[in-house]
Amino acid sequence: MVPAEALSGTTSGPTPPRLVVPVLAFCGVVVAVMQTLVVPLLPHVPELTGASASAAGWLLTVTLLTGAVCTPVLGRVGDMYGKRRVLLTSLGVLTLGSLLCAVSSDIGVLITGRALQGAALAVIPLGISIIRDELPAERVLPSIALMSSSLGIGAAIGLPLAAVVTENFDWHTMFWASAALGLLDLLLVLWIVPESAVRSRGRFDVPGTLGLTVVLVGVLLTITQGSGWGWTSPLTLGLFGGAIAVGLLWGWYELRTPSPIMDLRVSARPAVLLTNVAALLIGFSFYANSLVTAQLVQEPASTGYGLGASIVVSGLCLLPGGLAMVALSPLSARISATYGPRTALAVAAVVMALGYVVRFFTSHSLWLIVAGATVVSCGTAIAYSALPALVMRAVPVSETASANGLNTLMRSVGQACCSAVVTAVLARMTFLAHGHTAPTLHAYLLIFLIAAGAALAALAATLLLPSDRPGRDTARDGEQSGGTVAASPPTSAARGNV
Repeated sequence: MVPAEALSGTTSGPTPPRLVVPVLAFCGVVVAVMQTLVVPLLPHVPELTGASASAAGWLLTVTLLTGAVCTPVLGRVGDMYGKRRVLLTSLGVLTLGSLLCAVSSDIGVLITGRALQGAALAVIPLGISIIRDELPAERVLPSIALMSSSLGIGAAIGLPLAAVVTENFDWHTMFWASAALGLLDLLLVLWIVPESAVRSRGRFDVPGTLGLTVVLVGVLLTITQGSGWGWTSPLTLGLFGGAIAVGLLWGWYELRTPSPIMDLRVSARPAVLLTNVAALLIGFSFYANSLVTAQLVQEPASTGYGLGASIVVSGLCLLPGGLAMVALSPLSARISATYGPRTALAVAAVVMALGYVVRFFTSHSLWLIVAGATVVSCGTAIAYSALPALVMRAVPVSETASANGLNTLMRSVGQACCSAVVTAVLARMTFLAHGHTAPTLHAYLLIFLIAAGAALAALAATLLLPSDRPGRDTARDGEQSGGTVAASPPTSAARGNV
């Protein structure tokens, strides 16, 4: 039974200290699984629902859009009104979206449910912020390393799990399972996770939120739908031009409002700006690994390079990478604590680039493909662990959730860009193999080179960041940089109850 004090939003009794971080990380993994849940199902959606292939594609696109919009917005709401409260709301929305998909085969209902599932992506920056506010300093870095890595872990294990369900059970089963996991997350957070006392002051910026929504939707629709609409079509150019025009007006307004949805002055600081640029490039490089691996091993043997693997086998190729990300989270935290998060991110970018070099030369053997994909995942684990630490040392303590929300958004934008590039390359570089049109091997190799280039560009952005200073107190630095705290952070005694 859920304690009454948990339902009221307070934690008067002692909370098991070792359970807060696992609960938050589990929430992050569940949310990340939702992002790739329908990938094995997409080819069958037209047959199962009677919808067109283009409509089926919206089951992925709408999740990206709502996640991109809600992540920075709900991060800001959490900073202002309570991170645990917004975390619970996000998990409730995820559960509702899963239930909608579980009870219907109508494409409109499915798209609505997927939109609600995508909105829960804000769970990850909210969890990172709760960890920063509530845990003792010595536990913060390893804890945020695990929390941040949950995004990659969920993406890596989501594909094989969804493939197994798709091949062996009714396809609605995976949505019923999603709803059950969402409900479990809700109960665990109610029972275990305390509400943070740290708040930022001001009113919620409704005009800024609407403007940000228009900009993000316009840009992301251009990126994800441009290849289908035509990159030079009036719709694509008009949508992108409109997003830029609204973006300029939005930026002008945000710089003049006393309580903006996104503090552009803080975001423009080199330490924050370059970290977000690196996040975009890391997101691009990481997503290429997920997108290409499954398709490469499923290509028929008649192509001369394909392995003809099943959907389940192709998904399982990513599973070792997901397990490696779990194992490497403590190592990443140790690198950040000893040498600084800037150094950790630089190491991660180099490892990812080396992983793609391995992939470039080993695309004919299943085990070597798995090895190369796992190396890339190892670099991703270190990167995803270092990025929040870089953000937190550069922003006020009262803006942790919104700043990490923006950083998570930049990873999503990088993934959207990667999806567009991969689609374009594989569609343009094709040949006929026994009457079957397939991408050439050189198309896959080119993608590996592009992804390695993105990782090296992330390395360049990282090296331009301010030097690491061991022992730096991120919370204190944030307060000195202009943050406001409505309530004092928990004392050591209070933290004993976390």
